[in-house]
Amino acid sequence: MTSYLGHNPGMPKDVYHHGDLRAALLAATAEQIAINGVDSVSLRDLARRVGVSHAAPAHHFGDRRGLLTELAVEGFDLLAAELEAASADLREAALAYVRFALRHPGHFSVMFRRDLLKVDDSRLVESRNRSGSVLEAGIAGTLPEELTPQRRRDAQLAAWSLVHGFASLWLEGALEASELAGDTPPEELARRMVRTVLFE
Repeated sequence: MTSYLGHNPGMPKDVYHHGDLRAALLAATAEQIAINGVDSVSLRDLARRVGVSHAAPAHHFGDRRGLLTELAVEGFDLLAAELEAASADLREAALAYVRFALRHPGHFSVMFRRDLLKVDDSRLVESRNRSGSVLEAGIAGTLPEELTPQRRRDAQLAAWSLVHGFASLWLEGALEASELAGDTPPEELARRMVRTVLFE
């Protein structure tokens, strides 16, 4: 991940090409959240870190909720791309989901926090639905065809809860020094977990 936290506060704003400042603000926000949590994010501090005027973040995102909503939109788009790159199989979809969370912890921390986001934002709804559809397709491709619609929904919810819960436990440090995890890398743990659930 490119670091913007050490950016020179004296750097003139006109060094940014069109669109670069917005991307820099989002990257700095994701990095700040990954390091210190979402409560550490403020527009004023973000402007100072990136080296722009206090008004710049507000110009691009309106307010803190707008900033976090845009970060969530970016996160869902990244998640959809990760899932689409995986084969249409529950095992691969599960690993892609965990891989995304590990690569983008700042995004992952806000994407499902409805209290922080403009939940009715059309772009957020669209990107969330896209990533959800890709995940559901991967899960559905593994389920027996004879399952009723309700059983399929139950299985999809269980699978999502499994991988999301694992990713959250890992990122929150709950598995650190745990006998359940040992020294096994997270992606390998996720692979074993999915295999166990599927009785492979």
